[in-house]
Amino acid sequence: MEAPWTNGASSIREIQQSFPEKGRPAYTTVQTIVYRLEKKKAVRCVKRISNANIFEAAISRGAAQNRLIDELLSLLGGRPKPVMARLVESWKLTLDDVKEAEEAIRKLARRDDSR
Repeated sequence: MEAPWTNGASSIREIQQSFPEKGRPAYTTVQTIVYRLEKKKAVRCVKRISNANIFEAAISRGAAQNRLIDELLSLLGGRPKPVMARLVESWKLTLDDVKEAEEAIRKLARRDDSR
Protein backbone atom coordinates (compact mmCIF):
# COMPACT_ATOMS: atom_id res chain seq x y z
CA MET A 1 0.00 0.00 0.00
CA GLU A 2 2.94 2.33 0.51
CA ALA A 3 3.61 2.68 -3.23
CA PRO A 4 0.09 3.80 -4.23
CA TRP A 5 -0.08 6.17 -1.24
CA THR A 6 3.31 7.69 -1.98
CA ASN A 7 3.49 7.55 -5.78
CA GLY A 8 -0.18 7.73 -6.73
CA ALA A 9 -1.55 5.66 -9.61
CA SER A 10 1.02 3.00 -10.57
CA SER A 11 1.37 -0.15 -12.63
CA ILE A 12 2.33 -3.41 -10.98
CA ARG A 13 5.83 -3.05 -12.45
CA GLU A 14 6.15 0.46 -10.96
CA ILE A 15 4.99 -0.84 -7.59
CA GLN A 16 7.52 -3.67 -7.77
CA GLN A 17 10.30 -1.24 -8.76
CA SER A 18 9.51 0.93 -5.73
CA PHE A 19 10.92 -1.79 -3.43
CA PRO A 20 14.64 -1.66 -2.60
CA GLU A 21 16.61 -3.71 -5.12
CA LYS A 22 17.99 -5.97 -2.42
CA GLY A 23 15.17 -8.25 -1.35
CA ARG A 24 12.74 -6.95 -4.01
CA PRO A 25 9.80 -9.34 -4.41
CA ALA A 26 9.16 -10.98 -7.77
CA TYR A 27 6.77 -9.30 -10.19
CA THR A 28 4.27 -12.14 -9.81
CA THR A 29 4.35 -11.80 -6.02
CA VAL A 30 3.53 -8.10 -6.25
CA GLN A 31 0.86 -8.86 -8.85
CA THR A 32 -0.81 -11.40 -6.51
CA ILE A 33 -0.77 -8.93 -3.62
CA VAL A 34 -2.18 -6.10 -5.75
CA TYR A 35 -5.02 -8.30 -7.03
CA ARG A 36 -5.80 -9.41 -3.46
CA LEU A 37 -5.84 -5.77 -2.34
CA GLU A 38 -8.17 -5.00 -5.25
CA LYS A 39 -10.51 -7.80 -4.17
CA LYS A 40 -10.52 -6.30 -0.65
CA LYS A 41 -11.25 -2.88 -2.18
CA ALA A 42 -8.03 -1.34 -0.84
CA VAL A 43 -6.83 -0.49 -4.37
CA ARG A 44 -8.74 -0.02 -7.62
CA CYS A 45 -7.82 -0.25 -11.26
CA VAL A 46 -8.20 3.23 -12.74
CA LYS A 47 -7.09 2.58 -16.32
CA ARG A 48 -5.45 0.14 -18.64
CA ILE A 49 -2.48 1.04 -20.84
CA SER A 50 -1.83 -1.68 -23.41
CA ASN A 51 -1.75 -4.80 -21.22
CA ALA A 52 -0.80 -2.99 -17.98
CA ASN A 53 -3.40 -2.11 -15.36
CA ILE A 54 -2.87 1.11 -13.42
CA PHE A 55 -3.89 0.95 -9.76
CA GLU A 56 -4.46 3.62 -7.15
CA ALA A 57 -5.25 3.48 -3.45
CA ALA A 58 -8.97 3.19 -2.82
CA ILE A 59 -8.62 3.88 0.91
CA SER A 60 -6.55 6.46 2.73
CA ARG A 61 -3.62 5.61 4.94
CA GLY A 62 -5.65 6.75 7.97
CA ALA A 63 -8.60 4.52 7.06
CA ALA A 64 -6.27 1.54 6.62
CA GLN A 65 -4.60 2.23 9.96
CA ASN A 66 -7.97 2.54 11.69
CA ARG A 67 -9.17 -0.75 10.18
CA LEU A 68 -5.97 -2.54 11.20
CA ILE A 69 -6.09 -1.20 14.76
CA ASP A 70 -9.77 -2.11 15.09
CA GLU A 71 -9.01 -5.65 13.89
CA LEU A 72 -6.09 -5.93 16.33
CA LEU A 73 -8.25 -4.76 19.23
CA SER A 74 -10.99 -7.22 18.28
CA LEU A 75 -8.40 -10.03 18.44
CA LEU A 76 -7.60 -8.85 21.97
CA GLY A 77 -11.23 -8.82 23.06
CA GLY A 78 -11.54 -5.08 22.49
CA ARG A 79 -9.01 -4.29 25.22
CA PRO A 80 -6.28 -1.75 24.38
CA LYS A 81 -4.32 -2.43 27.58
CA PRO A 82 -2.15 -5.28 26.14
CA VAL A 83 -1.18 -3.06 23.20
CA MET A 84 -0.30 -0.13 25.44
CA ALA A 85 1.66 -2.39 27.80
CA ARG A 86 3.69 -3.79 24.91
CA LEU A 87 4.41 -0.31 23.55
CA VAL A 88 5.65 0.80 26.97
CA GLU A 89 7.76 -2.34 27.48
CA SER A 90 9.40 -2.00 24.07
CA TRP A 91 10.14 1.72 24.57
CA LYS A 92 8.10 2.53 21.46
CA LEU A 93 5.72 4.79 23.37
CA THR A 94 7.31 8.16 24.05
CA LEU A 95 6.31 10.87 26.48
CA ASP A 96 5.27 12.97 23.48
CA ASP A 97 2.97 10.14 22.37
CA VAL A 98 1.36 10.07 25.82
CA LYS A 99 0.89 13.86 25.81
CA GLU A 100 -0.67 13.68 22.34
CA ALA A 101 -3.04 10.95 23.51
CA GLU A 102 -3.99 12.97 26.59
CA GLU A 103 -4.78 15.97 24.41
CA ALA A 104 -6.92 13.85 22.10
CA ILE A 105 -8.83 12.47 25.12
CA ARG A 106 -9.38 16.02 26.44
CA LYS A 107 -10.76 17.11 23.05
CA LEU A 108 -13.13 14.13 22.96
CA ALA A 109 -14.28 14.86 26.51
CA ARG A 110 -14.95 18.52 25.65
CA ARG A 111 -16.90 17.46 22.57
CA ASP A 112 -18.99 15.03 24.64
CA ASP A 113 -19.62 17.69 27.31
CA SER A 114 -20.93 20.12 24.70
CA ARG A 115 -23.60 17.67 23.52
